Amino acid sequence: MATAGSNQIKNAKLVLLGDVGTGKSSLVLRFVKGQFVEFQQSTIGAAFFSQVVSVNGESVKFEIWDTAGQERYHSLAPMYYRGAAAAVVVYDITNSATFTRAKKWVQELQAQGSSNTIIALAGNKADLLEARQVTTEVRFLGGALSISCRYLHAADASEKVRNDDEMLQLQEAQTYAQDNGLYLMETSAKTAINVNDIFYEIAKRLTQVKPVQNPQGMTLTGRPDDKPVAAASCCSS
Repeated sequence: MATAGSNQIKNAKLVLLGDVGTGKSSLVLRFVKGQFVEFQQSTIGAAFFSQVVSVNGESVKFEIWDTAGQERYHSLAPMYYRGAAAAVVVYDITNSATFTRAKKWVQELQAQGSSNTIIALAGNKADLLEARQVTTEVRFLGGALSISCRYLHAADASEKVRNDDEMLQLQEAQTYAQDNGLYLMETSAKTAINVNDIFYEIAKRLTQVKPVQNPQGMTLTGRPDDKPVAAASCCSS
C-alpha cells in the first residue's frame, strides 16, 4: 500500500535469472510470503509474483517473474527480461559452476536487455558458509568475522577463516560485481538473511532513476495522399 507521502505506486518489472537449484523460487517466496519450503519444486517456464515495498516515502510494486533455470527454457528468458526495470541474477555460493553461469546471464542482460536495467547479483545459500566455493571479501572487525559491506550477516565470533591466505583471496564475487557495475549481496532464503534487503536496495535505486518503458511498437502515419486505406479482411484456419 502506498504511503501517505507518495502520489502513486511505481510499478517495476523484475526478473530472477540463474541456474536450476540456486534458490530463485525460494528467494521470491521468502520475500513475498515470508515462507521457506525445504524441497521446492523446480519452476516450469516462469512463475509470477507481486509485492509492494515502501522506501524513502515512495512505494514500488515489484512485478516479479521467477524464470526456470533449466537449459531447455533458456530461449524463453528474453520474453521476461525484456523491458525489466531490474534483474536479480542468482547463484549458489556452494557451487562455482552456478557462478560461472551467472556471469553468462549478466553478459546476456548487458547485451540484450535495457541499458537502464538495475542488475543485482545474489549469492544464495549463505547459511552454508562451510561449503562455500564462490568467495567474497572478508575481514576481521573487533574479533568477529564480517563478510564485506554488501553481506550483512552478523557472523558469530567463533566462526573462523581457515588461513590468512584464504581470507585475503576471498573476493572473487565482489571483484566481479564491482567490475561490472552490479549490486552484490549474499542471501539465504532458508534463514531470511538479506532477502528483504536486496529487494529494498533495488527499490531504493529505482526511485532514483526514470522508469524503464516497455519497447514501443511502430507508429503508423497517414499516406501522402491522405486517402483512407481499406481494412484488409482475414480469416482463421
